[in-house]
Amino acid sequence: MTKLAIVELKLLTREPGAIFSLLIPLFILVVFGSSIEPGDTVLLPMALAIAVGLVALYMLPTTMATYRERGILRRLSTTPVRPGNLLVVQLLLQLVLAVAACGLLLAVAGTVLGAHLPTRVLPGVLTFLTGTAALFAVGLLIAAVAPNGRAANGIGVLLYFPMSYLAGLMQPTDQMPDVVARIGEYTPLGALRQSLRDVWADGAPSPLLLGVMAAYAVVVSIAAARFFRWE
Repeated sequence: MTKLAIVELKLLTREPGAIFSLLIPLFILVVFGSSIEPGDTVLLPMALAIAVGLVALYMLPTTMATYRERGILRRLSTTPVRPGNLLVVQLLLQLVLAVAACGLLLAVAGTVLGAHLPTRVLPGVLTFLTGTAALFAVGLLIAAVAPNGRAANGIGVLLYFPMSYLAGLMQPTDQMPDVVARIGEYTPLGALRQSLRDVWADGAPSPLLLGVMAAYAVVVSIAAARFFRWE
């Protein structure tokens, strides 16, 4: 298991998509961060949600679908290293990538941009983990139904942009129709963004939105397991 994790980590560091997932949210933060006011509670939560969404909907499904397409999962089933071990390692590595992307954003925002950081750590960690679990479940479902890596990539991108719009990552929610903004709050990405914003305002995340993200994590994961094929 350890050797498998080391090999997969090396492959991940060579993957251009991993660099993309790190730099795009950072670019957005730096470009728009120069014009934010002290105490802003919008931009950094938005950048964090973008980072998690990119890893979950782009990196994770593309990697898993590509492994199945190339027969890697099938060949692993004939060795002591079971395909399930690879799935666990990939989930952990993608989580590490999401944490690294968010850590980079927090470091730059807190030191270079002087952005507001929340004083309550535990609600922020709980929100991050619950939202990441929900979005990773969606990524696994994409990997389950996509016939190959290219299709998983396309499905992930096509799903990411409307979800980003509904979540208020492309346009402020107060400039969206009320119905659309309300619907967006109950998408996995929208619930994550709003919950992070609540934490950044030194409040508590909505129990309802935490429950929504937890429900997505459980229900969509069950669907992904139902449709997933190793070959």
